[in-house]
Amino acid sequence: MDYLTNDKKMTESVKTNSLKAWVLAARPKTLTGAAVPVMIGGALAVSDSNFAPDWLPMILCFLFAFIMQIDANLVNDYFDFKKGSDDRETRLGPKRACAEGWVTPGAMRIAMAVTTGLACIVGLPLIFYGGLEMILVGGLCVVFCFLYTLSLSYLGMGDVLVLVFFGIIPVMLTYYLSLPLGSQHFTWESFVASICCGLVIDTLLVVNNFRDIDNDRDAGKKTLIVKIGAEKALLLYKTLGSAACILGFAFFLFGHKMAFFLPCIYLCMHQSTYQEMLRIRKGRELNKVLGLTARNIFVYGLCVAIGILIS
Repeated sequence: MDYLTNDKKMTESVKTNSLKAWVLAARPKTLTGAAVPVMIGGALAVSDSNFAPDWLPMILCFLFAFIMQIDANLVNDYFDFKKGSDDRETRLGPKRACAEGWVTPGAMRIAMAVTTGLACIVGLPLIFYGGLEMILVGGLCVVFCFLYTLSLSYLGMGDVLVLVFFGIIPVMLTYYLSLPLGSQHFTWESFVASICCGLVIDTLLVVNNFRDIDNDRDAGKKTLIVKIGAEKALLLYKTLGSAACILGFAFFLFGHKMAFFLPCIYLCMHQSTYQEMLRIRKGRELNKVLGLTARNIFVYGLCVAIGILIS
């Protein structure tokens, strides 16, 4: 497939600040990373409440996660453009809205303010279910949304942030907040589930940084992949998905046996995608692996959630 030709056609067909431009800026494929943690935490809450959870905070968690993911994408798009990181000629990943002229910088600044504010508005009612501590949690999500692009991604901290903000925090808080008031608690199962979720979602960041390893190294962006090198990055990608399924044995021990067995479907897909990554190794064609990885993450979330509910 000629990715250069397709990118050129896409660029020519997008009008500045159009609906299509904003959809592309939101990066819909990345939204699986927002949905899966809430899906898993919500499924645990449904199971542990005997199918009588508090649905409103669960819905609010979904909305907050989706809006924050879009916000993070817009922040990344704008500030990488300002830094000159999204060079149109050398960029291997999917095209970025500001760099391509699909969205003007001024419009992007407004959109960042709107999505940040909307996320805060959606998340604010959660204080009625989790207390004033939810303000601190929400504030941390917003702060690190900006810090990731501005500095932490250049220091190799991206993978740690994925584990925390796409694993531990969303899974455990969704679980806690969705339990009926008066019975809210944390469990070891929810903690293990959050780690597994973070590991699986980190595969998306690994393949993204693996594709960009040469450009990141030249730009002084010291991602984990730049630090460990390409060969170890390939092994890391394979290991993350496998480790999540192995740790998932905890589901078996806690009585959710199908939540351990069903993710074997994901594991097969993950290994197949890994082989595709090995075959391609370099260039824009790795965007295919990025898409497959996003699909795999969603399948993992479905398998675990369904497995929890039917056990």
